[in-house]
Amino acid sequence: MKLVVVSGGTSDPSSTRMLADRITARVLERATGAGVEVTASVIELRPLAAELASAQVTGFAPPAVAAAIATLAEADGLIVATPVYKAGVSGLVKSFFDVVDQDLLIAVPTVLAATAGTSRHALVADEQLRSLFAYLRALTTPTSVFAAQEDWGGTGLADRVDRAAHELVVLLEAGVRSAMRDAGTHYNRVFGSAAQGEEAIEFDSDLMRLATGGSAEGAVRPIRPV
Repeated sequence: MKLVVVSGGTSDPSSTRMLADRITARVLERATGAGVEVTASVIELRPLAAELASAQVTGFAPPAVAAAIATLAEADGLIVATPVYKAGVSGLVKSFFDVVDQDLLIAVPTVLAATAGTSRHALVADEQLRSLFAYLRALTTPTSVFAAQEDWGGTGLADRVDRAAHELVVLLEAGVRSAMRDAGTHYNRVFGSAAQGEEAIEFDSDLMRLATGGSAEGAVRPIRPV
């Protein structure tokens, strides 16, 4: 199986890359113990910064970005690591996944990871990365991995890395992505019922009248105080 690691670190050396490498090493160790053969490849986003900007503006992926997307398309498992800037996901990471086809990562088991200078940003991976990958319909592990500066010397980070690695290997063992591909399930590119046409929505209902500031027919109006 192929494990792809996407690192959004911009410095050299990068704490984000260090965290991604630590998770990768633990995944490979656990996979070997489970008898699952896994090879890992890394996509560093820092060298792709200029081409990613071009891809977003033109709608066409330059060669290096296209090669990275092709690598991503072969992933049976994924690790995504981002630095946190001003309480948000790295623009470099967001830019990369903005140019990825939204059907590319369906049912791909994914570990989400983030690094920051302070633990105040500990929820960024769950609040922002998880919603992004929910849209892409990847299968994120229950455990995300966050590392602030003070975490590197403690045991808590190692525990989170181990737990996330275990969850990813369990999903890889189960062959979730292959099972989803073989199930013959049709995945639409639309979300919600509105894309089916206005005739699929009942506008003349109590709920729709209330939603637009009206009142439900036959509803008892509250008595206003004098």
